[in-house]
Amino acid sequence: MTIGIALLTLLHILIPIYWLGGDLGAFYSSTFMTDPKRTVGERMMALKILNNIDMAPRTTLILAFPTGFALAWAKGWLAVPGFAVVIAAVAFLGWLALAWAVHLNHGGGAGIKRLDIAIRYGVLIALALTGIAGVAGDVAIPFFIALKLCIMACCIGLGLIVRRQLVPLFGAIRTMTSTGPTAETDAIIAAVNGRARISVLTLWALVLIASFLGIATPV
Repeated sequence: MTIGIALLTLLHILIPIYWLGGDLGAFYSSTFMTDPKRTVGERMMALKILNNIDMAPRTTLILAFPTGFALAWAKGWLAVPGFAVVIAAVAFLGWLALAWAVHLNHGGGAGIKRLDIAIRYGVLIALALTGIAGVAGDVAIPFFIALKLCIMACCIGLGLIVRRQLVPLFGAIRTMTSTGPTAETDAIIAAVNGRARISVLTLWALVLIASFLGIATPV
C-alpha cells in the first residue's frame, strides 16, 4: 500500500468516527435541552452546543462520497478517469462550504438554504439510482460499493427527514425564550426530540453497516 492510498484510507475511516462521535455529542446535549428542570439559559446553551457539534456529522456526510470515490479509484475498484475524482472532490467541497455558510448564518439566507436542500435531494437521487443499478448489475461497480451508495442515499434522506421533524421545535423555543417554559412548549420539545432520536439511531445503524461493508469489501 502506497502512502497516498494509506492516507486516503485513513481519511475515509475518520468519516464514521467523527460522524458517530459528533452525533453522540449532539444526542447527549439534547437531553439537557429537553430537561424542564434546567433554566432557560442552560437549555439554550445546550441547544447552541448541540447545533455546533452537529456540524461534525453534517460535514462528514458530505465528505463521505468524495473520499470513498477517490479511494475506490486509487484501489482500482472503479474504472473512472482521474479527472472525475477531482471534479467530485471540488463539487463536494463547494457543497461543504455552502453547508457551513448556512450554519454560520444561523440558518438564515433563504437562497443558500434552498440551494443546500436542492443539492441534498439531487445527490440523494443520483446515489440511489447508481446504487440500485449497481445492485441489479446494470452498472459495473463492486456490489459492496453499490450497497454503500444506497446506504449513503438513505443517510441523506434521513437527514432531510430529521430537518422536517425539527420544524415544530423552533416555535416552541421562541416561545420558551420570550415568555418562559410552559407545559405545552416542554411537551412539544420532548415530542420532537423523541421522533428525531429514532431517525438518528437508524442513521447510526446505517453508518455502522456501511463501515462494515468498507472493511469486508464483499464482491
